[in-house]
Amino acid sequence: MTRLRCAILDDYFDIALNVADWPKLSDRVDVTVFSHPFASEQAAASALADFDIVCAMRERTAFPKSLFASLPKLKLLLTSGMRNASIDMEAAKARGVAIGGTQYSRDPTAPLTMGLILELTRGIGRENARMHAGEPWQTFAGVEIEGLTLGVVGLGKLGSKMADIAKAFGMNVIAWSPNLTPEKCKEAGVGYATKEELFAKADIITIHVVLSERSRGLVGAADLARMRPTAFLVNTARGPIVDEQALLEALQQRKIAGAGIDVFSVEPLPVDHPFRKLDNLVLTPHLGYATEDGLRIHYGQMVEAIDAWSKGGELPRKLA
Repeated sequence: MTRLRCAILDDYFDIALNVADWPKLSDRVDVTVFSHPFASEQAAASALADFDIVCAMRERTAFPKSLFASLPKLKLLLTSGMRNASIDMEAAKARGVAIGGTQYSRDPTAPLTMGLILELTRGIGRENARMHAGEPWQTFAGVEIEGLTLGVVGLGKLGSKMADIAKAFGMNVIAWSPNLTPEKCKEAGVGYATKEELFAKADIITIHVVLSERSRGLVGAADLARMRPTAFLVNTARGPIVDEQALLEALQQRKIAGAGIDVFSVEPLPVDHPFRKLDNLVLTPHLGYATEDGLRIHYGQMVEAIDAWSKGGELPRKLA
């Protein structure tokens, strides 16, 4: 029996082999872990040329048509989650590559979003760093969020969860998305607003829409210009949903009070990116979904899928 080669990509935490039963596959699959991102598509093509199976972590490594063309041995591509905008599904289908996904038990992004809001308004991490650095006492006067208005862009499963958390903190909540209706807002117990109203009225705006061609650049310079100078923007959805250059300029010119950003158009965020130099921007390295609980589920279900597929069975969660 010819042994299969499996590549686990972008295991930044060096955790994949410790949270799932990979030895279950050892009689037929050789597993290689890549802990660092590829420098380019060409580097990915060279490194993965001899692999039959690839396990991708979210959109960390893109799989466009050109990369599929460079991987003639690839037969199975698994991704964490049940959608991945960086995979060319038509190209995969044309080359006979099966695509499978994994599920979540919970969504940890909403609590992280509230954490970013609390950091922006109360400076917890900032003051912690100052205390550890030997500074004598506080210098940051916080903002109370009770009674403030949270504007939610996208009132789906995650946006609705975020709205519930905000209401528990005593915030008023309004929402907008391209297809959102006043009736849906009423069902969720939040106020409906037009896009223009939301950006003009909200004290804090949080983004929870799925990245697609329709949502790419959804939040642009004109939207940021409507925000109050005391308002904050939080993005834990996807980087390209916000015009990053427009956000950079708004923050540099202090047109808004600040932002909390967990996602970026290019990830990992380049070390020389101007975002890293701003004192009114809280940055986290795409932590929204990254919990040990979630990774245990993702990698565990990848093992399950490889086990079934390598024995000639159906993928438990087939995407294409």
